[in-house]
Amino acid sequence: MAAKDRLELIKKMIQTEKKVIVSELSTSFGVTEETIRRDLEKLENKGVLNRTFGGAVLNVENQREGIHFYQRAGIHIEEKRRMATVFEPILRGKSTIAADASTSVMEVVKRVKNSRDITILTTSTAMPAELASTDINIILTGGVFNRSTLSLQGKTARENIRNYHVDILLISCKGIDIEKGVMDSKETEAEAKKVMIKQANEVALFVDHSKFDKTAFAHLASWDQIDYLVTDRRPDDRWAEFCKENDIKLIY
Repeated sequence: MAAKDRLELIKKMIQTEKKVIVSELSTSFGVTEETIRRDLEKLENKGVLNRTFGGAVLNVENQREGIHFYQRAGIHIEEKRRMATVFEPILRGKSTIAADASTSVMEVVKRVKNSRDITILTTSTAMPAELASTDINIILTGGVFNRSTLSLQGKTARENIRNYHVDILLISCKGIDIEKGVMDSKETEAEAKKVMIKQANEVALFVDHSKFDKTAFAHLASWDQIDYLVTDRRPDDRWAEFCKENDIKLIY
């Protein structure tokens, strides 16, 4: 059996059974356990599963991909609101803000509704509706419309973003890892955010506790590009020390 066929079968098995065991897969496919471990590593890098001792389990977080924006908005809603609350003081004094189309960032933007003299550059098509009754100046990037994420993507979006410079960028992601950096699940989403990062004086990353030590498909940013790491609870000492050593302001 070709390796790509084996990978596809393992993917279907874990989506059905929610977990797999290395020794059982080795016997089933007639290959060594080391081969199976490499297969699982490849699937983990694609966000399909999370490896465990002796096997792997389905990456439940990644299964949320494809869920519509307004459905995702209700997931971890209290955590998102806590992050928005603790970060609100940082936004005071910022007159130009870039924002991605994530539900976490939407909660943060809601906190500036009563502000004046603010301009927001965003890939989110949901944000103008949220801020329609305010005095905030909204600039949409343009681009290809993604109906699931209610976001704008593609070459046009990236080119238009390069026309602006902002005080701060607000973004979220699908996973963070000390060694691998900041990751997103879809390259099309990540590419627009990468350009936003280059156009911002500061970058604030919003991740709830479930995204720590998680991998995703596309690399989004290196840690030296992040100024604020905002989360809903204190991470472990390893992360706290890492942020201190890398001049990242940890807010929770």
